[in-house]
Amino acid sequence: MKPIHCVLKKGKEKPLLSRHPWIFSGAIDQIEESHQAGDIVKVFSSDNKFLGLGYLNPSSQIAVRMLSFDDVSINEGFFKKRIQRALNLRRKHLPESHSLYRLIHSEGDELPGLVAERFGDYVVIQCLTAGMEKWKPIIIEILADELKPKGIFQKDDGEWREWEGLEKQVAVVWGEDLPQRVEATENGLTFLIDVRCGQKSGFFCDQRDNRRLIQDFCSGARVLNCFAYTGAFSIYAARGGAESVVSVETSQPALDLAEENRERNGFPSDRFEWVREDVADYLRSSRSTFDMIILDPPAFCRHKQQVEKAMRGYKDINLHAFKKIESGGFLFSASCSSYITPELFQQVLFQAARDAKRSVRILAKTSHALDHPVCLYHPEGEYLKGCLCQVF
Repeated sequence: MKPIHCVLKKGKEKPLLSRHPWIFSGAIDQIEESHQAGDIVKVFSSDNKFLGLGYLNPSSQIAVRMLSFDDVSINEGFFKKRIQRALNLRRKHLPESHSLYRLIHSEGDELPGLVAERFGDYVVIQCLTAGMEKWKPIIIEILADELKPKGIFQKDDGEWREWEGLEKQVAVVWGEDLPQRVEATENGLTFLIDVRCGQKSGFFCDQRDNRRLIQDFCSGARVLNCFAYTGAFSIYAARGGAESVVSVETSQPALDLAEENRERNGFPSDRFEWVREDVADYLRSSRSTFDMIILDPPAFCRHKQQVEKAMRGYKDINLHAFKKIESGGFLFSASCSSYITPELFQQVLFQAARDAKRSVRILAKTSHALDHPVCLYHPEGEYLKGCLCQVF
């Protein structure tokens, strides 16, 4: 099908000339009337210079997401090359022992709106935009051919679909259905994943390298894992030789699965304590102190208007965490809110440490694992940031 013709307002071509992959609705001057959500558009400047090709959603604030800045055909072959390039990165640079990682990372793999993850013998996909939903049958066919999974499952139950005018979908889209617990391996550890009912896709692959990092600081330590979810950080802490691991989480099903993960990896139960409680309440009320505290909360800030409130939330939990760390101990603190920049996050840690009257030094600043690449022209894609700190 011939691409829809789209012309930008004067001066609005500058982000595209810098290869930024988003066009906001207010930048568009003219577009053919026959367009529909998901259509491929050919984008031109106000003086008729070709800028690139993308897909359209007229009802979204991000009206066009760019697929290419070259004049190419957007067809099955285009998507096959992009998907193969993404898969080759993982095949070459991730150990064969890993069966738990992100296969395709949206803008980071120049496939905006598409996320795919490998969980053992299964692939879980998210089509977050109308454009990717329209190409979904071809994407599924390519993934099935390249990866030969037992099944492909679409887990799209988030608010992103609503913003795009799409219905939520949680269903098998190719092959056999998922078992209740999918088993997969990461850095030699085994994890059980509840894809159908778990948060997002069921497991957070982006923290893989950070889990491996904190493991080396847990020998003989009393560890507190806050927002523990299904216990991935807790399991790594135990492998690192932690004396004890307290895991705090509000979801009982998540804690039940965390206990299954503990058992599956063969760690003794007397080293673990699972606490169902709000993290902020626990940090305020507990009289215990720890040698390592892990703070990996869900996103406190999903919209730009929430930054100030999120900053207060991050400061509060970090303040109380600093107060509970033994001198010489460690805090690993993370934020997955894209609107909280690394600079803002470090400012939060500074304010919390100052108010807690603790001496703190940063040992490492961290981000996503390499299977979550960030497009250089799309800084918004760098959402995860973490700091490993030593506290005195």
